[in-house]
Amino acid sequence: MPRMKGGELITEFLVKEKVPYVFGICGHGTVGILDALYEARDDISLISPRHEQTAGHMADAYFRVKHEPVATLTSCGPGSSNIVMSLACALTDSSSFLAITANVPTQQFDRGPFQEINRHNQADFPSVVRPVVKRSFQPTRVEMLPLALDHAMTTMTTGRPGPVQVDVPFNLFQEEAEVEVPRAARHTISQRSGASPEDIKDATDRLLAAQQPVLFIGHGVTLSEASEELTELAHALRIPVISSPNGMGCFDMTDPLSLGFIGRNGVFPANQAGRYADLVVAIGARFDDRSASSWLPGYSWNFPACDLIQVDVDVAEIGRNYPPTLGLVADARTVLRQLLAEVGARGAPDKNRLASWWQQIESWQKEWNDFVRPNFEIDTSPLRPERVVTSLRRVLPDDGILSLDSGVHHNWFMQYWMARQPQTMLNTWGFSSMGFGPSGILGAKLAAPERACVSVVGDGGFTMTPHVLCTAVEYDIPAIWVIWNNFAWAAIRDIQYGLFDGREIGTGFYAGANREPYNPDFAALARACGVDATTVKKTADLEGALEHAISLGKPYLIDVHVDAEVRPPATGTWALPPIPHKEPVYGAPYVPSGAIE
Repeated sequence: MPRMKGGELITEFLVKEKVPYVFGICGHGTVGILDALYEARDDISLISPRHEQTAGHMADAYFRVKHEPVATLTSCGPGSSNIVMSLACALTDSSSFLAITANVPTQQFDRGPFQEINRHNQADFPSVVRPVVKRSFQPTRVEMLPLALDHAMTTMTTGRPGPVQVDVPFNLFQEEAEVEVPRAARHTISQRSGASPEDIKDATDRLLAAQQPVLFIGHGVTLSEASEELTELAHALRIPVISSPNGMGCFDMTDPLSLGFIGRNGVFPANQAGRYADLVVAIGARFDDRSASSWLPGYSWNFPACDLIQVDVDVAEIGRNYPPTLGLVADARTVLRQLLAEVGARGAPDKNRLASWWQQIESWQKEWNDFVRPNFEIDTSPLRPERVVTSLRRVLPDDGILSLDSGVHHNWFMQYWMARQPQTMLNTWGFSSMGFGPSGILGAKLAAPERACVSVVGDGGFTMTPHVLCTAVEYDIPAIWVIWNNFAWAAIRDIQYGLFDGREIGTGFYAGANREPYNPDFAALARACGVDATTVKKTADLEGALEHAISLGKPYLIDVHVDAEVRPPATGTWALPPIPHKEPVYGAPYVPSGAIE
């Protein structure tokens, strides 16, 4: 076996695994590997953003677009602490990246050197990260690196994806040993486990017997790349499809069978279908509180009165919030193919068997459309939120990638965005971290350089990570940012208004003795960083600005002033116990008698 430094081994392993990028920031803890990365710079690129959180979000978004992992590199102590939010965001949304964190030299363990955490165990930074990664490894000799790296790569890319940490003491980067770079094992492991024939027959029986069925799809369908199979099954059985945020686009949301998103900020037809369904087939979807109206019966779903077939590759998700009638621990694409084969073997189902169900759904769709459509024609200054969503949908190509941050703008996109292809809508859903949208779009653009990549981010969220502009200029990443500028932490301000009789503190942006609404001039800030920018205050100007930004092929920022007093109509609810939950603004919970109203 060759004699190698630890830093050389790690670098060669990443190259062998065809990892094209390392997103990371230098520090004394990582300097020991930088020379090895320099030598391999033709095979792997080091991209250095201005904050470790951004590095993690870039890696997360890269995986969501390509389903291929990259790595991050962060130094001891604060540097790696800054990536905790990114790890949590990736873990809760089933995304992967390899987080290489540095630690103090093993020769100094438990002596309290610079940036060691040692209160309960020497070099204990992995204890900080452990809750937000799928697995943590801390090799303490160069000879331990091959196995740790092999297990890390396999762990994060098999089963339910998730980020993995390899914590490397500084001396391992420079110490030598006779070691061999591990083989690329992740490419030889099949993840396409299926369900038993008996369970597939049972599921098919239930599907064909149901009078009011729906499909509920989530990130598991996206990760399994099962869009084609899902579409074929929905069309074969003419079953309506409800999407969770990270499943959006796996089924073309302009398709007549698509009902959109469900939950507090879902659309009325989706919530109604969820309330009155007699069978829900959930494929790779978590029933989290926001897509389940906080699990209150009859607000979005109506279990156990309604049957549930739940398919998930992660057994821990089966029955977490609702007891399934039938639970299938299996890969989404494999199960969909099994169901298609079983349905096909039984002959073409009666196309009219769900006629009354579709008649009811279409009445809900018309009712909702009549309610919301007039708002899409209103020209105002500042802009109405609906018009921002509509303008972006008109301009962004179907394969364009949209990344969204946490904030009130995300609620509007949940309700009205029409994703047409998988892996084109990137959401921070489970952990809902600000910074994912504006940072992640950099990773998305590196993953898909030929496609338009636009981040819509709130004014509050953008001011947490404005340094993304510098990274875009430094590395020539032509991402586009659309700032949803409403001069507030508006999502929280609206909750505060609703729960506390309109009183407000700490949720608006003000300056001066008269408390005038305040924000920096974002366009000027962008230009100061070397990014072209414009400010939009009129509806008529937005589409032209978007078209110009996409055609330019350079980083671009659009500061859009949006009316903060227009709120998305809640069609479900969201509970924050012990405060009483609000009733839907539009629609009503399930009627116990079972009559559809």
